Amino acid sequence: QLQLVESGGGLVQPGGSLRLSCAASGSNADYYAIGWFRQAPGKDREGVSCISTGGDRTNYTDSVKGRFTISGDNANDTVYLQMNSLKPEDTAVYYCYADLKFSSRSWGQGTQVTVSS
Repeated sequence: QLQLVESGGGLVQPGGSLRLSCAASGSNADYYAIGWFRQAPGKDREGVSCISTGGDRTNYTDSVKGRFTISGDNANDTVYLQMNSLKPEDTAVYYCYADLKFSSRSWGQGTQVTVSS
């Protein structure tokens, strides 16, 4: 089973930046896309961004366009989410995911991002 290990969450002031990391490992780590969801208290889990394994395709939810950037490091099987100009509305638990063969999806454990003064 693919394992996803997240890091980089924390507390940041409005307007600040954070970079989340998601490292994938496992002998069966054969995935075609990887990205991030987030879930704020009392709200549904929301897709934030994703990237194809080749890095040729990316997408973002409208609320983060121009502020967040997803990128990948194939040598380390790691995906990053650079988050700039953070707003209190970005406060959520951020979950890394990877889409595998046979319509299977693996999830990371989640990392808390809190944007507050």
